[in-house]
Amino acid sequence: MTLTRPSDNRPSDRAVVEFLRSHHGAEPTDLEALGGGFWSAAYGYRLGDDELVLRINDEPNGFRDDERAMRYASAVLAVPEVLTIGEGFGRWFAISRRHHGRFLEDVGPDEAAVLGPTVVDLLAGLRAVPDTGIDVPPWRDWLLSGITDRPDRHTSGWRPRIAADPAAERTFRAVDHRIRWLLDACPDRRQLVHSDLLHSNVLVTPAADAVTAVFSWKCATWGDAVYDLAWCTFWGRWHAGIGALQLWERVVPTLSLSDAVDVGARHHAYELQIGASHLGWYATLGDHENLSWTLRQLDELLDRGPRC
Repeated sequence: MTLTRPSDNRPSDRAVVEFLRSHHGAEPTDLEALGGGFWSAAYGYRLGDDELVLRINDEPNGFRDDERAMRYASAVLAVPEVLTIGEGFGRWFAISRRHHGRFLEDVGPDEAAVLGPTVVDLLAGLRAVPDTGIDVPPWRDWLLSGITDRPDRHTSGWRPRIAADPAAERTFRAVDHRIRWLLDACPDRRQLVHSDLLHSNVLVTPAADAVTAVFSWKCATWGDAVYDLAWCTFWGRWHAGIGALQLWERVVPTLSLSDAVDVGARHHAYELQIGASHLGWYATLGDHENLSWTLRQLDELLDRGPRC
């Protein structure tokens, strides 16, 4: 069985306008269906001079995560303001202030000289967020949870699908072994980790010289911020504009002495974990093309080993 996109479950435009008119007590204008999300159907609209976004989802937890993330905002970490969360359309909705820009992964390789420092600043801004004391699993437990088939997740049942393919099973077992072997090098830190950068979750200016919004905080946790660097370098194999940034070479020299300890081993473990966690996602979706692509990346990473 494959997952459908909850964001495709959209009410009619007329129903959205009527809902917004009732909610605001004023007439919304310039309604625009927005794409990019998997879980939420989104609409941009105007209310007088305000530009807002309505999102509709089956459950509210992601909206509440975005609301909590407002406390992380800084000059280099633009987090949209969530104005309202409530029930509507027989589901849940959130209304936020709208931000504009280009999706980070849409920036081309020819813009690396400008975008590179922008992403370095974004990663530094995430590392600099003070610990808010939110209760989250220990970092190593969180890492292993991401490559464990759990019944409470949408992807429940993915592990037998991988096991049914001998080549995929061989790669997964090798990756799982390598990650566990490297766990002792992965410190249980309390740095902010977004863990879902890219995938239409970051906007930058038209010139690519600043971040204008960071969305979708439902996957965020507190741990080792090098994970977000690994996220960008792993998916840089997919997005040419991100791969052209050479973020390892740009970011590692900016790390503190304590953050740089065993950074090659940690980064290697995190790239492997990111790839392995997506095997379950693609197996559940029945996306054999991207499953095969991910297995190839993992095999290459296993062969190459940690960066120096």
